[in-house]
Amino acid sequence: MSKLSNTQIEQIFNVFNTATEVVKQARDSSWIDALIEVLNDILEGTPEGGGLTDSDADKIQTAISTFDEIEYEPETLRKALQMMVLKASKEDQLPANYQLTPDTIGDVVSYIASGLFEKQKNVSILDPAMGTGNLLTTVTNSLSDNIGAQVHPYGLENDDAMFEIAAASFELQQIQAELYHEDAIVDVMVPKVDLVISDLPIGYYPVDDNVKNFKTRAQKGHSYVHHLFLEMAANHLNDGGFGIFLVPSAIFKSEEAKSLLKWMQGKVYLQGLLNLPKDLFANEAAQKSVLILQKVGGSAKQAEPVMLGEFPSFKDAKGVQGFLTEIDDWRKNYLDK
Repeated sequence: MSKLSNTQIEQIFNVFNTATEVVKQARDSSWIDALIEVLNDILEGTPEGGGLTDSDADKIQTAISTFDEIEYEPETLRKALQMMVLKASKEDQLPANYQLTPDTIGDVVSYIASGLFEKQKNVSILDPAMGTGNLLTTVTNSLSDNIGAQVHPYGLENDDAMFEIAAASFELQQIQAELYHEDAIVDVMVPKVDLVISDLPIGYYPVDDNVKNFKTRAQKGHSYVHHLFLEMAANHLNDGGFGIFLVPSAIFKSEEAKSLLKWMQGKVYLQGLLNLPKDLFANEAAQKSVLILQKVGGSAKQAEPVMLGEFPSFKDAKGVQGFLTEIDDWRKNYLDK
């Protein structure tokens, strides 16, 4: 990244941070709520909340004017907002579902997606658990910049605060998207897409009645939410479309793995499972992998062999580049043919 881009990231972050501090103190609110108000103020071009002192309103207006003078690329805005969300998460001690997908992992997902769709000029993409939209905008920008594709993003998010941040992020990055504030497990009116990506939520889905029609539901007790999301994603893929997911590395070793594998038969091809570096995670149980699925149909076929492996530490730039080259070679030799 250029020195200019880093300067712009810092400038945008400082605007967000200064204005959020003002709103937080004035409202005695959480960081995340203050940030949402600031983002909406910037989009509206004026403080909209009401109830601020003239002095605080002037400070917000100054921040808005400063922001409007900054020329930035979408990725610059995304990175600055990512820093603010990270700060809000720390200050408010937000739950784990507010954690952002690290850029190193987002870049891996983007790299794989760019290879899979390098010959396609129009790509529709869905993240059914988009959170604040960080991964979805990362991949959208990458496909647009790296392969020149016209990207049509769709996003789903059930959490109020994360949805508002995502909506503001897309608008500030001037990315046209269709975003839905709803539970992805309940019936969703989203069209089928070419690509589904997601850093899947992990754990149990709490409302058993909502999953009665899911093949991946547990026969007893609550169902694994990440299994349900995989099924939902496949249902929203075009024939031959791809899914790239961040999942627990032990996904096929769990007590519900048998039902997951049974569902996959005839629905999707398991094309790749790539373990992320162990040093990214607190312990082995927390390790995640990149799961690559392809929906049965169209010209899709099972790759032989399946791409299996583990990334070297992201600190080893040469090793990572070598592993990415292996992924490219596998795709060209076993998937594209």
